[in-house]
Amino acid sequence: MTKLIIDDNEVEVPDTYTLLQACEVAGAEVPRFCFHERLSIAGNCRMCLVEVKGGPPKPQASCALGVRDLRPGPNGEPPVVSTKSPMVKKAREGVMEFLLINHPLDCPICDQGGECDLQDQAMAYGIDKNRYAENKRAVEDKYIGPLVRTKMTRCIHCTRCVRFTAEVAGISELGLIGRGEDAEITTYLENAMTSELQGNVIDLCPVGALTSRPYQDTARPWELGKTETIDVMDAVGSNIRVDTRSREVMRIMPVINEAVNEEWISDKTRFVFDGLKTQRLDQPYIRKSGKLQPATWTEALAAVASKVKAAKANKVGAIAGDLASVEDIYALKKLMEQIGSPNMDCRPEGSALDPAKGRASYIFNTTIDGIEDADAIMLIGTNPRKEAPILNARIRKRYTQGDLLVGVVGEQMDLTYEYTALGEGPESLKQFANYGKIKKKNPMFIIGQGALNRSDSASVLAMVASAAESMGAVRDDWNGFNILHTGAAQVGGLDLGFVPAKGGKATGDMLGSMDVLFLLGADELDMSKVKGTVVYIGSHGDAGAHRADVILPAATYTEKSGTWVNTEGRVQMGNRANFAPGDAKEEWAILRALSAHMGDALPFDSLSQLRSQLYSEFPHFAALDEVATGDIGDVKALAKGKSGKVLKSGFASPIKDFYLTNPIARASKVMAECSQLASGTVRQAAE
Repeated sequence: MTKLIIDDNEVEVPDTYTLLQACEVAGAEVPRFCFHERLSIAGNCRMCLVEVKGGPPKPQASCALGVRDLRPGPNGEPPVVSTKSPMVKKAREGVMEFLLINHPLDCPICDQGGECDLQDQAMAYGIDKNRYAENKRAVEDKYIGPLVRTKMTRCIHCTRCVRFTAEVAGISELGLIGRGEDAEITTYLENAMTSELQGNVIDLCPVGALTSRPYQDTARPWELGKTETIDVMDAVGSNIRVDTRSREVMRIMPVINEAVNEEWISDKTRFVFDGLKTQRLDQPYIRKSGKLQPATWTEALAAVASKVKAAKANKVGAIAGDLASVEDIYALKKLMEQIGSPNMDCRPEGSALDPAKGRASYIFNTTIDGIEDADAIMLIGTNPRKEAPILNARIRKRYTQGDLLVGVVGEQMDLTYEYTALGEGPESLKQFANYGKIKKKNPMFIIGQGALNRSDSASVLAMVASAAESMGAVRDDWNGFNILHTGAAQVGGLDLGFVPAKGGKATGDMLGSMDVLFLLGADELDMSKVKGTVVYIGSHGDAGAHRADVILPAATYTEKSGTWVNTEGRVQMGNRANFAPGDAKEEWAILRALSAHMGDALPFDSLSQLRSQLYSEFPHFAALDEVATGDIGDVKALAKGKSGKVLKSGFASPIKDFYLTNPIARASKVMAECSQLASGTVRQAAE
């Protein structure tokens, strides 16, 4: 620790801190443009200048000066730093004057207006006139894809975007070319960026050079209502802020959560908002004479009730989709129990995950934050870059720190970091498991759905658990057995026990053998196999709605308060940001009304009553933002299970198109454009 005197306040900070960080500890506000806590130090903008007594007779860039580099006083006194002296004020005003020489000052038409760092700092350090009479330079706008809009004349060359793409996203597609007045930031040959995290450069840009193309010219920040909630585009559970105007979602932005998404979100999370208002189901439908016809709620619920009453209990089934909240799945489970049906499932077809085997057998036990403590990672049947880009960025963050081995059993892909390909399928995994221990302290296994959604998934799971135990990945102080889910609802459903009861059928067996099948937003199924009467409870006119005989319109994740459990088992609650269109209602309310039409209403009349009952039955759901740790004995018991025959076919990730994984994304025009661009079906062209 090092003592400093900053603005007459004595503070003690670690000697690894920069002077800027030390000033923040002392409560001094230091302006900056290029510095960012999660990126390397560039020292480009010089806005963070401070005065160091006893140092050189000129202002110092506090972001690039380490605390350990400061000299003490002549008698050993702590170094003295000033952030408010006349020298500092004059220096910052000079820097601001230079920054504004070429800046176009088009705040009235800039999307960054109202939340612009340059605008804010100009209020503090700007002057009311310019001493430069030369013409401002102009820079041609660059095409970098359908998500990020460029106005490069505004760029101040802080290089935050360049450092983010190279260090966090792991792509070298943005760079600074030229020198002096001719310097400009661009992509290689002006092609679109290919990272699933590229939208984060919008938040990083301190001026209006990089803005959101889909959000362009639609709203001002002071017009928007801001609601913090949870993302459901994957199983990471990123914390987000949904900005709305009236009933419409205008944009989605990240919220800092160090344990989950830090301050990043994926492009699908950020830009899917236009899919929330297109292809929506806003009234009930009943299929008559082969065509879906509009109906009232009373007619639709009565039709479903009559079908359920006419069917045998063991011929009624329910499948929960990837986006359903815990409350919705809980209400559906109670309805199925009331009907007397054991047929319910929240897992993809062929999955061997089972809550009866313990919570540690189906969650990401190490936690997302725990990835940074690993020194060896084995990826089995997963492509984390497509399935969970934020988690993949955390692996890359650990990789850039050095001393990390990454192995892959499954298809080869670009993960933005180096890895060793160990094979494609179970045979390669078996050979690796027979190898024995590895000389690493904290090895980690990440098993994806590509290894679990197969007929041999139970054997694969036991094989991985056995390998994890034998290699020291499962200990009292470290549980390196991790399941990476792809659906936001899967862990919550497993926690609730929404799996076949005794004598019940799983997802694959229900498709062709039910007289009545409830689909709770379950669209990722082979609808050609589905037989009987299909009751679809969902928000969009996707695959499930096209196959349905009765459609009950529901709310999306931004239109309701709900609980979701992410892949690591962290319980998080989302808040309602806007209201569902037309006659659409929350799923739990639909199921409650349906139970009343069936003559035996579920024992709750409000969301608070439902949650009270839920918490009494499953107490861990009440512990928000906490992870109920799994029992390490569950993994050891799984390892002792017999490994049967395995298939020779290789593991393949179920996510083939990152941008079109759920009904909301498939309804999004922006996501469709990104998908076409990624697949090469459209030519990259400048505006």
